[in-house]
Amino acid sequence: MARRKVKPKFDKKVIIEAFAEMAREKGIDRELLQGILEETLSTLVRKKYGEANFDIIVNMDKGDVEIYLMRTIVEYVEDESLEISLEEARSRSEEHYEIGDEFIEEITLENISDSFGRRLIFFAAQTLNQRIRDVEKDNVFNEYASKIGEIIVGEIYQARPGGLLIMHNKIEMRMPREEMIHNEKYKKNQIVRAIVRDVRRMQGSGAPDIILSRSADQFLARLFEVEIPEVFDGLIEIKAIAREPGERAKVAVQSYDERIDPVGACVGMKGIRIHSIVRELNNESIDVVEYSADPKIFIARALSPARVKEIVVNQETRTATVMVPDDQVSLAIGKSGQNVRLATKLTGYMLTLVKEGGEDIELIEFRDELGREMYANLIELGIDTARELLDADIDTLLGIEGMTKELLLEIRSIILAEFEEEEKPAMRQKIMDAQE
Repeated sequence: MARRKVKPKFDKKVIIEAFAEMAREKGIDRELLQGILEETLSTLVRKKYGEANFDIIVNMDKGDVEIYLMRTIVEYVEDESLEISLEEARSRSEEHYEIGDEFIEEITLENISDSFGRRLIFFAAQTLNQRIRDVEKDNVFNEYASKIGEIIVGEIYQARPGGLLIMHNKIEMRMPREEMIHNEKYKKNQIVRAIVRDVRRMQGSGAPDIILSRSADQFLARLFEVEIPEVFDGLIEIKAIAREPGERAKVAVQSYDERIDPVGACVGMKGIRIHSIVRELNNESIDVVEYSADPKIFIARALSPARVKEIVVNQETRTATVMVPDDQVSLAIGKSGQNVRLATKLTGYMLTLVKEGGEDIELIEFRDELGREMYANLIELGIDTARELLDADIDTLLGIEGMTKELLLEIRSIILAEFEEEEKPAMRQKIMDAQE
């Protein structure tokens, strides 16, 4: 006796429960998943019935799915997806219908499956999975967009020439080379701390592009919040940061409690607080200075450890001329002009340093004209300012690799043009001496 093949039935409750479980596993809101299911079923109905009028009701709590097809009763059917004949309508229902009435018919999942079989299931699975992936990408984007500026801890799983790939909670992120501390060494499986710098949506099906940074000023600010309770509690505010990542930074702080010394609180007893930040930043030197609303006081503090004699401020142009004692010039300028450069960024004022004995211009102002290599050679000789270069021994200058009489004359002419007219005659004689 031949066996009759029994077609498996769709258990609506099982389907809904499977969707609910998926919602829990993927971290997708139940209502959102319900909408995805309704959208998927709508696509399937259109596959079978075209542009029909239908209504889909999904009840996640009861585990029920109902699909209703609505057609207009007509005498002669022209579009079967939108119309049904009066004769057929009356044969399907005991209700009394007339031309123009609406005929509502419930469609079962079995009805749809009969038309498409396995192709239907495959299509439904594809559509559903794509929508879930889209939702997951949106969830990741929204989660990390809300974390911009916050510190996360991740694990390096790949180091590339252009940057690092980092995993955090099974989400791939990247740290471009320009966001890294240049003198740090990174290796696979290393744990790193960084801030979320940016989150970008990618075109197509790509996951969000999450950018991390260790070189941003904000990363240093967040480390202060982590290591210094007074900063975290808002008793001390970070007013400004100037930083050359991996080398040196200046941080201006202000206390809102007169009993708290802002610099002392940030440094900690025996420097324990600031040292933990320095270690995190690969021994980046950090100067903590107290902020002042008085630009003269703030500029003087920003130029520490150098001591300055006098400061003339022009608030309209945001410039300041700083008179520095002879023995403090090198400290004020710093290695390769770093100290004055950071002080300028910290205060927001363009600073011009002059020696106490007369007007002078720091040599870094001429770095572009000199070229970086020549500038570095002059700094190594202890020549930090324009006047020092003009006063330097000619033979010593000509002994520098790459220096010629013609180049020296050109450099001196450029520097001379920056000084006042009354100072030019004496300096012009030096140029004539060099020509001889």
